[in-house]
Amino acid sequence: MDLFLQQLPTLLGVVVGALGSYLALVRSDQARFRREEAARWEERRLAVYSDYARSVKKTVTVTYRIAAELGCGTHPDPLPLEEARPLLAEANAGRDPSGEALLMLGSVDVVDRARAWVVTVMEMERYVREGGRDPEAWQALLVRQRAGREGYYTAVREDLGLPPGHSARWRLPVTEPVPDQR
Repeated sequence: MDLFLQQLPTLLGVVVGALGSYLALVRSDQARFRREEAARWEERRLAVYSDYARSVKKTVTVTYRIAAELGCGTHPDPLPLEEARPLLAEANAGRDPSGEALLMLGSVDVVDRARAWVVTVMEMERYVREGGRDPEAWQALLVRQRAGREGYYTAVREDLGLPPGHSARWRLPVTEPVPDQR
């Protein structure tokens, strides 16, 4: 019995060390799982945010083309409204599922900014469907749409913890007309 009592502190040290190692491993695994789970949700949110932006941009692009046909815009591929109707319907049908996913996974701020952006896009669509031909009114809608898009992207970047991004306002060089050299 005397030998057992001499070995008892060593045995207790081994048990306490094993238990401590086990608890440290469990906590480490739990922390890794939480990090991986958070990363998976971030990836999903980024995919939802991107899908929604793409779906809204489809409508924007079609309205740009119609506006060019109406004489309000400068898109290089003008499109008559009658030919654009199926494209608008397709864009709207695609926006609904991506909007539902956005509502499920998006932060409150991102969803609010998305709504502000899409409301302006819907106004652009109504404008071209009604045959609007006022270039100044169209330009005002474009300014609001670009601000809405910028607000949406800013909210997305903040939600995902990304640094500020580009405003997407491309400054195109002013080109001078080429003189006629006959």
